[in-house]
Amino acid sequence: MALVATGRFPMVRKRIGRTSGAVDRLGEQAIFYLRALGYVPRAAVRYKKETLRLVAEISMGSGALAVIGGTVVIVGFLTLFAGGTIAVQGFSSLGNIGVEALTGFFAAFINVRIAAPVIAGIGLAATIGAGSTAQLGAMRVAEEIDALESMAIPSIPYLVSTRVLAGMVAIVPLYSLAVIASFIASRFATVVLFGQSAGVYDHYFDTFLIPTDILWSFAQAIVMALAVMLIHTYYGFTASGGPVGVGVAVGNAVRASLIAVVTVTLLISLAIYGSSGNFNLSG
Repeated sequence: MALVATGRFPMVRKRIGRTSGAVDRLGEQAIFYLRALGYVPRAAVRYKKETLRLVAEISMGSGALAVIGGTVVIVGFLTLFAGGTIAVQGFSSLGNIGVEALTGFFAAFINVRIAAPVIAGIGLAATIGAGSTAQLGAMRVAEEIDALESMAIPSIPYLVSTRVLAGMVAIVPLYSLAVIASFIASRFATVVLFGQSAGVYDHYFDTFLIPTDILWSFAQAIVMALAVMLIHTYYGFTASGGPVGVGVAVGNAVRASLIAVVTVTLLISLAIYGSSGNFNLSG
């Protein structure tokens, strides 16, 4: 009966085929991610030099990118200007109702819970994520991955798991820099540019900066980095169609990782802080 229906209705057949293909791709990605994570201990033991090389490449960049400091400088600048923007908007908006003294609270609250994790995730996707997709995609279309397999070198542990592990090692210092940069920018903009008393800003900042929020923020950044590395390595590892296919893979990976960054932020925020944000301001 299904064959008759799909034979008479070609649009139905196309939709069924598209749905089936999408489900197959999701299954392939899930299997790839599980294999990549499962091989991480093997990569840490057998491919230490490659992992250390990738950590240095992820942090400081390679080639022309190393001149400006690679991901360190890019993520630092992104969060620096994001923190400054939060201070500007917070001081102006709170000043409209006469409570601009609470700008320190605004910076401590927004930077840690939303701005720094999201901006850092976007920076990771645009730098180390896109770079990993391009590298693996170029190796795939040049048949270098097939050459590794022919020499009995397992491609997923050597190429994928090492990059995932390197991303996990590099994210902690990178995100520490991001959080510090956002704090410095917010304080500079509020105290130096707007002339608010440093004591007033520091009082409200220290009062509303919750240590557990910082810990959860780091956990959120680690989950984001894991999602970004898995997504980008998958699209690079499965790229096809020559140089054009590599470009398409990079674009698809960036779009998917940006969606993952925002989704992780939403889910972790709901899981930790709930719909009310776990925050009450009174008095």
